[in-house]
Formats: sequence, structure tokens, C-alpha cells
Amino acid sequence: MNKNELLERLTEDILAYVMNGSFPERELARSIKPEQLDERFEEYELLLDLHFILQDDVIEFVRELPEQLRSIRTETRTTSRTRRGTIDGRINWGATLKKRYAEHPRNASIFVCDNRSENYDIPENLVLKRLISIIYRTIHESEEYLRGDYDWISETWRGKENLIDQLQRIVDRNVHVRRIREPEVYEPTERMLTTAANSRHEVYRNATSLLRARRRLFRGEADEIHRLLEKTAIAPDDEDTLFELFVLFRFVATIEDLRQSQPQFQTIATDRQEVARFEGEREIVLYHDNSARDRNLSFVAVPGEEEPSSRSDKVQQAAQEIASNYFQKDFRNQTGRPDVIVLEIISETDDEHEYLITEVKNSTNEDTIRRGIKETLEYLAFLRVNEEFVFGREDRDVFGSGWNGVLVIQDLDDEFASLGEQSDREIAILQATELEKNLKMILREVI
Repeated sequence: MNKNELLERLTEDILAYVMNGSFPERELARSIKPEQLDERFEEYELLLDLHFILQDDVIEFVRELPEQLRSIRTETRTTSRTRRGTIDGRINWGATLKKRYAEHPRNASIFVCDNRSENYDIPENLVLKRLISIIYRTIHESEEYLRGDYDWISETWRGKENLIDQLQRIVDRNVHVRRIREPEVYEPTERMLTTAANSRHEVYRNATSLLRARRRLFRGEADEIHRLLEKTAIAPDDEDTLFELFVLFRFVATIEDLRQSQPQFQTIATDRQEVARFEGEREIVLYHDNSARDRNLSFVAVPGEEEPSSRSDKVQQAAQEIASNYFQKDFRNQTGRPDVIVLEIISETDDEHEYLITEVKNSTNEDTIRRGIKETLEYLAFLRVNEEFVFGREDRDVFGSGWNGVLVIQDLDDEFASLGEQSDREIAILQATELEKNLKMILREVI
């Protein structure tokens, strides 16, 4: 599955789950933000705004802003005030005589004076002020990264032009910007945007275009979500996390189909525990990323005092045999430690627990796949609940039934052992395009 196919599928998943408010936004944000960003950027909206200000057209808007602000529009506003015994401005004789006749008869010291002033709070300027405020606030939150040496940051923000300092000066000192009031929460309205979009002044038309693009991003329109995932601005340095997200969504969709019910989604805690829970006679809980501590699950890849080497020996032996069987060649053993997707199935009637451990390797490299095989076996062999091994007790094999471990890899050019041909092995290996078809078969075995 190439990157474009992966992005298409993830776009569909995000539209189906995240944008409908079912899958937690925080989990998605954590998955697609660069590792260097701190926890503030696990807030989905802040991460979207970071993506927004890193776009070339936003940077170009800020670069041209000092020149464009010279042509800012204002309207003349006339304010009428009643004065007693003094004159402040131009006397409005018609209003003055009316005021005296209606309220102050025979009082010649009453005058209605008109004062003219510039009104900055017109629709076009409120559109402009909102855009400047969004960019400025996001830069303030992420300035340490914009000025830092990160390959996912546009060079322009930290280049010779000093656009960050330029925008700071505009907000702090530009008399025109300062005179525009802060827009209300609901502003700019669509009518204000339409007025600005039809302006003769380019700065207003550009501001409207950028604000509408941001709204499309926040609404989760398909093209904008695709761009969000595709751009290296906030996507991971490689595709590994995106591939893992793809597998995670496939699990959710497949279990939904099998159960004919929707899960309860959870917000991921700092140590990344429960993602989704399917209620029923046999409860299914989906964990992501080396988690489930709240269920007393752990993976201890070093044997304890009992059976000091038997499990390690079995891991080494099985890993070598599976890799040799799959690639039809001999290999030497390797070690490693992965992230995992854990599925826990709990029977309410007899309180029995079953587990499915899934390792994800976004690779077609034989050595990487071999390492994934060994790591999946390690997880099975050393999976513990309440510090006791899950498999290898009560006549159960160290690796479970053969359906308790899955390795998902990228699509290979050559044909290799099918799922049926792997039925007598300790784990199953699925390529990306096989996942949707064969995952249901595996889940039926453990559920």
C-alpha cells in the first residue's frame, strides 16, 4: 500500500470517525504531531492552526502585510452630541432647533454638535483582524519551534525576513490594526466574509480566502484532511505512525462489522491505554501503544527465575522457523521491541480472558519483517496479567493457539504464504491489502 493509498484510507477513516465526534481527537493529534512538540499540541485545534500558519499562502500574506496595511479602509462616522452653553464641533442647526423646541423651550444655550471620526470597525477590517489574531496567537504558542532547527518548519518563518518579529510589530504598533476592535466570538459572519471577498482591496480578499480555507480544515472536508496528512508540516518524519493508525482504524471497523454495534471510544491517557470498548456478552477492549496498565497487563521480555531460558529459547526457535517458512530461506535470529495493538476479550459468564497482540511494521524489508516476527513472539511469550504468564500455563502453548499474534506489514511484490498456509504457525502475517479481508477471519477465532 503506497503513501497515496494510505492517505486516502486514513482520510476516509478520519471523516467517518473523528469528524463525527466518535473517535477521540486527542489520540489523532498525538499520532500525527512531530515528536518534538509538547503536550499543548495534542489539542487537535491548536495542531490544526499550526498546520494552517505553516502553509505558503499564509506566510506570503504575513510577508506582504506591512505594505497592504497602507491601503486599509475606514468609514467616516458622524456622532451627534447635545451641549449646553458650549460648542464642540459643527452645529447641526436643524437638530438644535428641534431639540430646543421639544425639550428645552426658550433655552438658547442648547446646541446639537456633529463630530466626524474615522470608523475602523467595518466588516472587511473585522475579517482582517480575526485572521491576524489567529496567526499571532498560534505563533505565540509555537514560537520556540518556529525559531528552532526543525526540518518540519518552513524556513521562511526563521529566515532573514524575521516574519515573526514583523508580525509582532504590526500587532503591537500598527495604528490601523490597533484601532480595529477585537471581533466577537461569532465574528466574522458569513455576510462579513462576503463583503470582504468582494472588496477592491487585495488584502481583504486574501484574508477572506485564508479564513475560509481554515474553516474547511476545521470542518474536516476531505481535501483538507488529505492535505493535513500529506504535508510534512505536522505529519511524522516517516509513515510508520500513519500506517499504525490505518491498522488501528481497520481493527475498529472490523469489530464493528462483526458485532454490528458501535464502540465506546475513550480519550487516551498519557500512558496510552484504552482506545475503544465493545459491550456484549463477551466484552472487547482495544488498547493502543504498549498499554493496558490499568488492566494489569504487562510485557516482560526477560524471563524470571522460573523457566529461566525456555521461553526465550522458544521465541528464538519459532521466530527462525516462521521467517524461514515465509521467505523460503534460512535466517539468523535478531531482537527488538515494538509498539503494539492489544485486543482483550472478556467473557462475563466465566470471567475468561483472551488476547490478540498485533505488531505493525511499515516495511517490506526482510530483516525488519523478521524482527517483527520475533518481537510479536516475545510479546506473546512474555504477556502477563497480574505478573503471571498468560500463555504456557494449563497446557496452553507459550504462544497461544496460533491466532493470538498478528504481524501486519507493507505489501510485498512477490507472493508469500497465504493465511491458510500459515494456519499451523504460532502467529499470522498479513500484508496491508490483506488486512481488511483476513482480519475478520482472525478475529472470529479469538472472539
